[in-house]
Amino acid sequence: MKSVADDPNSQLNPTEIPPVVLTSELRKVYRTGFWLNQKVVSLKNCSLKVYKGETFGLLGPNGAGKTTLLKLLLGIIRPTSGRGLLLGKPIGDRTVKQDIGYLSENPYLYDYLTGWEFLQLAAGLFQIPNSVQRQRIPQLLELVGLSQADAKKKLLRRYSKGMLQRVGMAQALINEPDLVFLDEPMSGLDPVGRYQMREIILTLKASGKTIFFNSHILSEVEQICDRIAILAQGELICSGSLNELLGGQSTYHVKGQGGDLEILKKWIPTLTFEPNGSWQGILQDDYYDFLASLRLMGGQIIAMNLSRQSLEEFFIQQIQR
Repeated sequence: MKSVADDPNSQLNPTEIPPVVLTSELRKVYRTGFWLNQKVVSLKNCSLKVYKGETFGLLGPNGAGKTTLLKLLLGIIRPTSGRGLLLGKPIGDRTVKQDIGYLSENPYLYDYLTGWEFLQLAAGLFQIPNSVQRQRIPQLLELVGLSQADAKKKLLRRYSKGMLQRVGMAQALINEPDLVFLDEPMSGLDPVGRYQMREIILTLKASGKTIFFNSHILSEVEQICDRIAILAQGELICSGSLNELLGGQSTYHVKGQGGDLEILKKWIPTLTFEPNGSWQGILQDDYYDFLASLRLMGGQIIAMNLSRQSLEEFFIQQIQR
């Protein structure tokens, strides 16, 4: 398992791609109470890197600090201590926002506007010329699966939850950002809506966009993300690719026939037998040594499949620790 021990202040390897998101000991403390004399630590010394073109998933239970981290990166709130860079510029730098897209978990959309009018409004905030808007808005509507007729005629107040998420995604992409932040993009969506949102994210990934998002739907994260990080009680407890984090838990489901029963049980404690005389079970030791031993016993393998811990199982283990 790869720990978040990398110090973003350390010098990068000359061959390493510069990260587009870089945080070093980022910390956020809120003051509460009548006299503001109580401190609540929302984020503790968070250091991470996200590289160009990758899809990075931020995981954690409710109250872990995921949204706080996103708000710090976007410059919506200021850190208590630590520093961070987005696209090579300090977090909070206004000029970098021209190249960033953001979809919040519960976006406020002007429900008296149509979808088309709302996208025109968002484009105007980025000072996108009308001639460019007329080309870009239809392209985005096609990408997110909304018809131009609905976008032009239907008010946002009449949109379903899934349609609002899709028009919100179109808004996040209106300025053709290099870096896209998505806060719980699949929250409240039905299975069809989650599938559609996943396909949109995969399309963005294929086009070379860098995507940073948090989610509670771990099965979707496992299908989409190149790397993940887990936050718990404001602390970043692990980070890495799925292969790095889950690969160490790999096991093999083997099926075979023949061999010495007592020796087989030492290799496969869960050994069971089939009516046809074959056996099967989970092998957790080095399969090279097992195959050599099986050959010496006169047995043979019928099938062997690699299996590993699911992201959900790994996540629960980390949180319980």
